[in-house]
Amino acid sequence: MPLEMNREVFITCPVTGSGNTQDRSPHVPRTPKDIAASAIEAAKAGAAIVHCHVRDPETGAASRRVDLYREVTERIRESDTDVVINLTAGMGGDLVFGPPDAPLPLNEAGTDMATAEERVEHVAVCLPEICTLDCGTMNFAEADYVMTNTTSMLRAMGQMMTDLDVCVEVEAFDSGHLWFAKLLEKEGVIKSPILVQLCMGIQWGAPDDLNTFMAMVANVPADWHFSAFSLGRNEMPYVAAAILAGGNVRIGLEDNIYLDKGVLATNAQLVERAVGIIEAMGATVMTPAAVREKLQLTKRAPR
Repeated sequence: MPLEMNREVFITCPVTGSGNTQDRSPHVPRTPKDIAASAIEAAKAGAAIVHCHVRDPETGAASRRVDLYREVTERIRESDTDVVINLTAGMGGDLVFGPPDAPLPLNEAGTDMATAEERVEHVAVCLPEICTLDCGTMNFAEADYVMTNTTSMLRAMGQMMTDLDVCVEVEAFDSGHLWFAKLLEKEGVIKSPILVQLCMGIQWGAPDDLNTFMAMVANVPADWHFSAFSLGRNEMPYVAAAILAGGNVRIGLEDNIYLDKGVLATNAQLVERAVGIIEAMGATVMTPAAVREKLQLTKRAPR
């Protein structure tokens, strides 16, 4: 991909994520009502896309409940604020082993392995414009947790998403994930226009140093669209890095809960700061309507 600064930038806000941030900040939303409200505020601040997980309303733990996804999407759609809805399909591939001296049986409390149909069920019900496909298996920072996405699982999920006419956002945590995504396109499992999210700095995927980032960018086909982010204190610098590399921006509480050192952020505040960086660089922030046209998205009602 030739490197040229992006002058028309869309912002994706990952509203709540699935990590253990629910007790670290009062601004991380738990209930469908609060997740939808935070998404709407982020859209008002300038996010064209909201990327949504759901959580157990009581505990804040990550959830795959279809009724929660449906409530979130319906609340967003029923508001007077337009925004592109992007739902995660990354849940249901959690494999947690026992310790090194007894890896089996699996840790039942942490393991959540679902079928392809179960992992895409909420997408079929809610019909978002975009949903994610984590294009590979990876160790995470937790000692015995493996994010598990086999090639057959990814082919099955990707085909279901394509058959539903939902745009696939490839989540690439390392260069091999891009390699496999290219094969999925060649096989016709996912189809153009293809959107890629470069997920940088997540242990133990691609580190977020700029050399590695540019290597990832160089592996994105020229006719694909990409966005990028990093975690924590590097979230905001990656707004500028992504734009300079020709990409788009992701910023929100899934990736970082602070606005400044010691100052907890809301999604809207993070988006507002990203808008300021984008405009200071001489670029413009795209609207949801412009993103739909660029990515050939269709806004639809749930089934």
